Amino acid sequence: MKIFGTSIPPVTLSVAILAVATTAVVYSPTLYRMFCEATGYGGTVSVSRSLDPEQAPAIGPLVKVRFDANVSPGLDWTFGPVEREVEVHMGVPKTVFYRAVNNSNETLVGRATYNVTPGSAGYYFNKTDCFCFAEQKLAPGESAEMPVAFFVDPEMAEEFETKGIRTITLSYTFFRLASDEEAVASARSLSETGETRRRELETSSTAEFTNNVQRLR
Repeated sequence: MKIFGTSIPPVTLSVAILAVATTAVVYSPTLYRMFCEATGYGGTVSVSRSLDPEQAPAIGPLVKVRFDANVSPGLDWTFGPVEREVEVHMGVPKTVFYRAVNNSNETLVGRATYNVTPGSAGYYFNKTDCFCFAEQKLAPGESAEMPVAFFVDPEMAEEFETKGIRTITLSYTFFRLASDEEAVASARSLSETGETRRRELETSSTAEFTNNVQRLR
């Protein structure tokens, strides 16, 4: 593609478009769904799996999963993983927690996005529905703990492009949204959502795991 006589490599252009689109969809779940439908990015695959590690249908090598957290400027929250990293066997489910605290004296609304790196590992990283892509609120001084259950597909250790990967990073970023009276009223309580999800995972024998990343070829 050429703009004003300057040639832009297709890969560079694709990365730029993806970066702009990802930033834009933070502010609109509808736009996010439209973006996925139009590009194929985020094609969701769901699978029901046992939460019991001993019931894993297939077990692969150990992999280290690191957890990262970021907060955009303007959102006065402290946000981070309870555990910085864990080691699990591929195929075995594991539940971890993220924690958020509103440090301000007002109710604030935020929305989180996530990504998995390296990118080629994203296709094999399956997790339960979490706190992403929805308006979430915290009252002044309020805190919340949000569980994330995941497993890494053992097939990752068999593919040429990914068989050498032994460290994966799951990263979340919270962005501030409008926090006026109407926005606060319509947003979900992050603490209540997290607690509800925690109870569901503790009392259920199975969970629905999803993968929102296309296979890289």
